[in-house]
Amino acid sequence: MKALEFGLIVFGVLLNAVAQLLLKAGTRSIGRFDFNMANIGPIGWSLGTNPYIVGGLSCYVVSVVIWIMALSRVEVSVAYPMLSIGYIVNAGFAWWLFGEAMTPTRLIGMGVIILGVYLVAKTS
Repeated sequence: MKALEFGLIVFGVLLNAVAQLLLKAGTRSIGRFDFNMANIGPIGWSLGTNPYIVGGLSCYVVSVVIWIMALSRVEVSVAYPMLSIGYIVNAGFAWWLFGEAMTPTRLIGMGVIILGVYLVAKTS
């Protein structure tokens, strides 16, 4: 895999990870909610005007464009497993920003993911 191809994949994955973190920050600022006919308007408005939610959705849009560019250059059987890097990025930042748990079992799982991504990337 060439540096440009790898860079596109990593950039797309990182944008996707940032999108998840922004969406989480947005939902934390809005609070827990249920969609039903009584609150679909107010909740929809809150989601649609929340800067974190809008930022997260914007990152998703850009990450899809980057991802399409990457898929035009790399086999999907190589590119798709790279998305799992986003889990590691998100887990680390969720621990740091939101105080989410980082257990030994999760750390071992992340190590397995890193090994798997390495092996897939090495074979391309």
